Amino acid sequence: MSILCSARNSLSAASSTKMSSATIDPARTFILASRASQLAQVQTNIVRDTFAALHPETIFETSFMTTGGDHNQSQALYLLGGKALWTKELEVALRERAVDMLVHSFKDVPTVLPDGCEIAGVLRREDPVDCLVVRKDQPWKSLEELPSGSVVGTSSVRRVAQLKRRFPQLVFKDVRGNLNTRMAKLDAPDGPYAALILAKAGMVRLGWGPRVTADLGPPTLLHAVSQGALAVEVRADDAAARALCAAITHRPTEWSCRAERACLRVLEGGCSVPVGVYTQLEEETGAEGGVLKITGCVTSLDGDRHVEHALAEVVHSAEEAEAVGAKLARVLIETGAGQILQEITKDRERRIEEAEALPTS
Repeated sequence: MSILCSARNSLSAASSTKMSSATIDPARTFILASRASQLAQVQTNIVRDTFAALHPETIFETSFMTTGGDHNQSQALYLLGGKALWTKELEVALRERAVDMLVHSFKDVPTVLPDGCEIAGVLRREDPVDCLVVRKDQPWKSLEELPSGSVVGTSSVRRVAQLKRRFPQLVFKDVRGNLNTRMAKLDAPDGPYAALILAKAGMVRLGWGPRVTADLGPPTLLHAVSQGALAVEVRADDAAARALCAAITHRPTEWSCRAERACLRVLEGGCSVPVGVYTQLEEETGAEGGVLKITGCVTSLDGDRHVEHALAEVVHSAEEAEAVGAKLARVLIETGAGQILQEITKDRERRIEEAEALPTS
């Protein structure tokens, strides 16, 4: 585990979120940790500044470290060790009390956390859709306009599986690296990519918003579980950290993400499985609850088979939202998604064996 840097807090405009009634010891310093990528640092600073606006008398520091997923920038995510690749080292630091909170892109968090850890805070979600980003100085405005045979870069089998169904004339190629690296690969004069598919939230947070060519939302592309949301993980026995997180949590985002994660948990999927979702929570005026509308899909790797269903139910708690997500997963499994997921697991195991059998240089 490598601690790369540490920074003191800076204040932002006051948050409109209500403060928790719990008392926070002003003498305590809270350390927020995350990955060392530029995006992770920006996101951690967003959370830090939100806390600082509510508690200007408290010191909030940040610490960044390199994770297993950051070390391996060449192998396709499909063949790597799932979402824990991004969180394992961070959670070791949390459990050893070297840090107090972890800031995650919620989509990178495994649906089952280590004992003693919990997600205590979920900030308001950015637009969760994926987006098309075309190579610089090219005129294309949509996937439909790309010439046949154009290479589209993405590291997500979910995106590839869904888009192959609608755009069989395009070639999808893996692309790894942080966002700046991917954009450099896209714009390289001798590069293979005509366009990339990326999460819009990351583009916006890093100031790349003007380069977004087009949003790719439903029905063209259902996004990843919890995409666009930031989550704060804490030790379950840290009452003060939990109180801080409760005060910044955006309920519609939390309930929507918990429903999506429950769906994924039942499907036993990870970041390498083509599970797509789209969720809306229509809150009832003056009531603690609303109508949760959630759509989920599972697509075969070749795009030939696609199972998609939607549910809409009234919910009054996060637990009820999770129950709707789990129910959706069972419907998907019963209508063909289970077979698709079994085939994907077998395919991944085969490819991992093939990769391990290759001679090392």
